[in-house]
Amino acid sequence: MFSATVARKVVLSVCRASLRPGVTTVISLGYRGDAPEPTIIEIPLPPWQERTGESLDIKRKRLLYESRKRGMLENCILLSLFAKQYLNTMSEPQLKQYDRLINEPSNDWDIYYWATEAKPTPDVYQSEVMDMLKEFAKNKDMEQRLDAPNLEYLDKSN
Repeated sequence: MFSATVARKVVLSVCRASLRPGVTTVISLGYRGDAPEPTIIEIPLPPWQERTGESLDIKRKRLLYESRKRGMLENCILLSLFAKQYLNTMSEPQLKQYDRLINEPSNDWDIYYWATEAKPTPDVYQSEVMDMLKEFAKNKDMEQRLDAPNLEYLDKSN
């Protein structure tokens, strides 16, 4: 004769097996037909153009803003901290290089991969500023970089 434990296991396995087709039916009714064709719409970005007639002070402020507002956290942190450290001491040619570097590529991940040297930097973006950014990204001083810097450092007049 069956023991109570063996009988219980048999009953439970029969019950589970009888429930599975019902669950499968419910799940399969949730979606009917073939998968729709992927429709990816690519909106072309206008080509980057260097801004002419912009004072160095305005350019620095714009680049600071653009360094902070990237659309991906990794670059927001990396570029805003880099801008805090270097932007005020950059020469005009360096500012132009930085402007092109952060605004011309259409994919922010490319900038991140180049800066962290996960991918090789294209020759068109390889510059003194890119070398500075790569060195900064190495974080040799092992600073804790978890967030973009506060904006208090901008108000130096008070």
